[in-house]
This record gives sequence, C-alpha cells and structure tokens, in this order.
Amino acid sequence: MGVTIKDIAQKAGVSYSTVSRALNGIGSENGERRKRILKIAKEMGYVPNQAAIHLKLSRSYVIGLYFSTISKMTSPFVLHDVLTGVYSIVGSKYNIVVKGIDMHEPGTLNPSYYDGIIVLSQRTGDRVFMDEVLEKKIPMVVICRQVDVEAPNVTTDETKAMETAMDYLIENGHRNICVIEGAPNLDSTKLRHIGWQNSAKRHGLDPSAIPTVSGTYRYASGYQGAKLLLEYHPTALLCFNDEMAFGAREAIAEEGLRVPEDVSLIGFDNWDMSGYNSMKLTTVERSMSEIAKEGTRVLLRRIEDGVEDNSRTVLENRLIVRDTVKRIE
Repeated sequence: MGVTIKDIAQKAGVSYSTVSRALNGIGSENGERRKRILKIAKEMGYVPNQAAIHLKLSRSYVIGLYFSTISKMTSPFVLHDVLTGVYSIVGSKYNIVVKGIDMHEPGTLNPSYYDGIIVLSQRTGDRVFMDEVLEKKIPMVVICRQVDVEAPNVTTDETKAMETAMDYLIENGHRNICVIEGAPNLDSTKLRHIGWQNSAKRHGLDPSAIPTVSGTYRYASGYQGAKLLLEYHPTALLCFNDEMAFGAREAIAEEGLRVPEDVSLIGFDNWDMSGYNSMKLTTVERSMSEIAKEGTRVLLRRIEDGVEDNSRTVLENRLIVRDTVKRIE
C-alpha cells in the first residue's frame, strides 16, 4: 500500500489538513514548514493519487464572493477588508469573482464555474440565494451574519459588541446620548439596535427617549445624521460604524464643536481611516478581514480535504479605547 497524506502527517507531527495544504501550495503553508513537509513526503516516496489529480484538473480554481449588495449597502472598507482577508489565504491559487446577490438571477448558478462560494450575508432575503447554492451542491461558507443553513458559518456577536459600546459611554458619565444607526433592513442594524437598547435599559435609561436616526453605513449619512441630532445638544454620539462616525465628526466641526471636549464619539468596526482623517476614534473592533480569513480556511478545508463541518464559529469583538470619549464627572 502506498504512502498516504495521513502517513506524512503522522511523521511530520502535523494535521492531515496542514499536509494537504502544503502539498497543494495553499495559503500560509509556503514557508519553512512546507519545505519540511515536502522533504518528508519525498523521503517517504509519496506518490499523489491519480484520481485526486484528475479531480484537481477538473476544478475551475474560482471562488465566488457574494455580498448581499455592492451598490447600495456595502461600504468600500468592508469590500477591501474582506478581499484582503480572502486573498491572504488563497494566494494565487484561486481567482476571486465578486458579485452582489441583489443582482443575481435565480437559477443561473453554474456548479462547474465555482469550486466554492463565500457569502457575506447582511439580510434574511439572502436565503433564497444560499438555498440555490446548496441545491447546486457548491461548497459554501456564510460569513458576517448568523444563519440557519446547512453550511459553516463565521460571525461575531454584534448585539453584545454594541452593548459594550453603549456601556462605555454610560459608564463614562454620558446620559444625553444620540444614536446614528445603519440601514434598517439589514440584520446587522437590527442586532446592534438590540445591543445599545439592552445597555440603556440596564443602566436605567429609556431607549425610546434617546434620539435616533437611520443611516446607510456611509460617510454622508453619518454627516447628515449628526446634523439632525446635534439639535438635541448631545454629549455623545454612538455610531453604528466608523465610516459614519467620521462623517459625524465633520458635522460636529462645522458647528464649531470639538471631539471629545464638546461631543464624544464612538464607532464600530475599527477600520483604518488614517488616510481620511487624523481622529483617533474609540470603536468596537469587528475585523471583517479576520472573519473572511477564517471563512476562507473553512471553505478550503471543504474543497481541498473534503471536510464537511457545518458548525458556527463566533469570533471575539473588543473595545478599542482611543481619544474620542470624554469622561463626565
């Protein structure tokens, strides 16, 4: 009987998956560890399975990356972070095709075109598309939003994360708080809405008395929302993402006010906005790049190793304290 990948894994003291990725030149298995694994495989006389080779040759080496929508709701920062995360894992092994689910024509998915699909889901209406992917038996992973489908799921607890952000403002003495939320039809908005309301109730504040506007997760809507909310003379603005927080900061400055001396500001996502503004924003970190990386690893285990694991992975969020929240004594 010939030498198998499992034999190599046992001798190298690594996992079956690690050996498979090293032999196929995928992701991070390209350094010294890969060289060592290849050396062991050669010494053991490993010969690749011809049936497996045929299967590889029949692959398209294309992964579909589908967003709920690209034109209306997906921030360019999300798009950048997710693409960066995906490519950091697949390297040059696969081509990535980016599309919007809202532009997909039902029934047109071609199973021979994709080796796998990553779905960045932001709304419940994406379920129709996901059902089509499963029906066509295309390997799939769903990231960003918690979903109940027969596929692996990588996400974070957005409710708890936004509760943490509101806690921080209230625990720093703020009671006159206004909120700039995201697009109302997105699940992320609904989950974050529950979070800040939970915090307000727990601290004895009436959520219905807290002035709130809906944004679009884009810079302009943060600016416009802040313009409206500043009429309430808040001591703090809670924003549903960093991009809107930076838009809010522009509106605050136009009113002759300062952050955080006059108005404290807190965001969500911890994106790199240094190219747009020098403000060191206090925010909750939800790394879309890390979510995308883990989702891609899960998908490649399915494509390359045949591992079918439909479990849910929940990554941690953390509060990043910088300079935009003033403590009120």
